[in-house]
Amino acid sequence: MKEKKIRAAFVSNYINHHQIPFCNAMYSLLEGEFHFIQTEPMEAQRIQMGWDEKSRPAYVRCFYEEEACCRQMILDSDIVIFGGTDEESYLTPRLEAGKPVIRYSERLYRTGQWKAISPRGLVKKYRDHTCYRKAPVYLLCTGAYVPSDFHIVRAYPGKMYCWGYFPETRHYNVERLLAEKGYGKNRIPYLLWAARFISLKHPELPLETAAYLKARQQTFHMDLIGDGELRPRMEELVKTYGLEKHVTFRGYQTPEEVRRAMEKADIFLFTSDRQEGWGAVANEAMNSACALVADHMIGSVPYLVKNKDNGLVYKDGAKQQLFSLTERVVMDRIYCRQLGRNAYRTITESWNAENAAQQLLKLIERILGEDSGAAGTNIVGQVPAEIGCCVPCLPAPILSERSAGKLFEDR
Repeated sequence: MKEKKIRAAFVSNYINHHQIPFCNAMYSLLEGEFHFIQTEPMEAQRIQMGWDEKSRPAYVRCFYEEEACCRQMILDSDIVIFGGTDEESYLTPRLEAGKPVIRYSERLYRTGQWKAISPRGLVKKYRDHTCYRKAPVYLLCTGAYVPSDFHIVRAYPGKMYCWGYFPETRHYNVERLLAEKGYGKNRIPYLLWAARFISLKHPELPLETAAYLKARQQTFHMDLIGDGELRPRMEELVKTYGLEKHVTFRGYQTPEEVRRAMEKADIFLFTSDRQEGWGAVANEAMNSACALVADHMIGSVPYLVKNKDNGLVYKDGAKQQLFSLTERVVMDRIYCRQLGRNAYRTITESWNAENAAQQLLKLIERILGEDSGAAGTNIVGQVPAEIGCCVPCLPAPILSERSAGKLFEDR
């Protein structure tokens, strides 16, 4: 008897360039039995940033253009992956029918777990999540602190799995790529920072790092890519620190231009705080064989980075640790390249769209083969992944913010 094909639907607000590689992989693995259901038009600002809705893939269906068809597809699919929107009504008929759903989510309490005490918030979390703790509803945790947030509201016990975002993975001759890194004709250490100039990204931190390196008489150059409300203040900071010869503001760049800069950079500084739910620039910088120096509270970091092996992690708020770790890789190019080499392997071997799709399909097959009475158990049958050694769809460890801080304290 011919094996039945799995039909899957991915329901989210809109498709973007971080999701397309994963969706392409799912479409290929499921031999066309995969659809992305977009629930709202893309924002004009994102279209301007290069996320062109007009060139959307053939598997994308728009709920606002063909509602009846999309509703039926959500109900009839063997599995539905749902996230990126807070509107639960898309799922209601399926949940009421007891059909399996895989949610994906970033943090519930991005600005602080103390918000869990809100009675109104707890009621909503119960309705959206906790009431399905014994139902065939599973959670892909897009960030290392997601399991801790959902554990607080007692949702998805034994049903939370490591997940993330999977931008395009590029394959290089990594030794040649590493050999060509550096700034200018003299190939001096090249540091890169790329983000919006807003408070949660902390654009002041790379500049303070540059001031530290200058005071220590290190040779380097740093580029800052991006724009935003804090840029004028940062330009003044460069003048205050006397960094005009060391720092260049590159302004807004297209995603392709950012990747080209990463390919040339030795070190990528990722200075966002706890509000950075995932942070796909980490994937891209590691894929470009940069030595990543990153804040421990960024959602992607404990999943992607094995500290001192494929990147360096500093404790949130510990500026001196950021400065000293950065100086280490500026001074030691052999170590810098080793970190970059290992970072590249992490992305090309584990944290990429193709592997994520393959692992998710295995998880889906287990879910669909589960006895309904065992829906609350860990269906993979493995112990939770260890921080820094996670891969897509392994059982997610419940990492508390306090214990994470201790893991990455300066020693």
